[in-house]
Amino acid sequence: MDDGSPPDLPRDFDGLRALILSRRQSLPKRIAQVAAYALDNPDEIAFGTAASIAEASGVQPSTLVRFAQHLGFDGFTSLQTVFRGRLRERNSSYEERLAALRADVGGNGAHHRILEGFLTASGTSLDLMARSIDAAALDSAIAALSEAETVYILARRRSYPVASYMGYALGKLGVRNQLVESAAGLAPEILSFATKRDVAFAVSFSPYAPETIEETRVLSERGVPVVAVTDSAFSPLVQFATIWFEVAEADFGGFRTLSATMALAMTLAVGVGDTRRGRKPARPRARTQTAIA
Repeated sequence: MDDGSPPDLPRDFDGLRALILSRRQSLPKRIAQVAAYALDNPDEIAFGTAASIAEASGVQPSTLVRFAQHLGFDGFTSLQTVFRGRLRERNSSYEERLAALRADVGGNGAHHRILEGFLTASGTSLDLMARSIDAAALDSAIAALSEAETVYILARRRSYPVASYMGYALGKLGVRNQLVESAAGLAPEILSFATKRDVAFAVSFSPYAPETIEETRVLSERGVPVVAVTDSAFSPLVQFATIWFEVAEADFGGFRTLSATMALAMTLAVGVGDTRRGRKPARPRARTQTAIA
């Protein structure tokens, strides 16, 4: 049914973010400033007033209207509805997500359809990464991680499985690493050992884990190179990263996969192991005496 909206008008937050990212190189300076603030602070955009948002983002209120119109909305209030919709989706409980998923796949006996949905979402994520990965950045990240004395691994919440895998894989490959986690609250002390000879590997997706952002900032300001994996050029991780990768994970029923991120993490870990092995000098062969007749 036609709701009167322009056909290219973003209807949800993911669509809006994709539109902003596709235009980020051509956005006027002040509008780009608002775009960066909006993607970093979506809750503030959802609930703030034009005056408070303009003050926080360092622009005039009229710039917010121009930002909205630049994206196809008739005004800033219309744009805010997208951010409010995102908040409703994000705050939905897992029970609500399961209920919606159940209704979508047809109730009992449809578990194979759930599997098909996640396989399709994973395939979409992997296909996108295959088309968009920056080979030069990949080589640079592997080179940096290979030269590190210690790799400090930073991730929380949904990104934590990636950190856990990196710690496991690098350990098996003989690469010294430190997963920054501590039930005793010793993360600051763990980070204090990092030097410029080390490298940080940080992973965070929207809504970004504050601990990961703060720990990455601390290491970056101390001169520790950062390899980051995130989901947007406007992610707060990007400002601290030496090398960063943008990974867009598809979802099914509100549950996002980690397939592309895990594939990237596996590539980095195996690449580091392979690079380090290639640097090792060949072990000298034992001398053998040749009998002279």
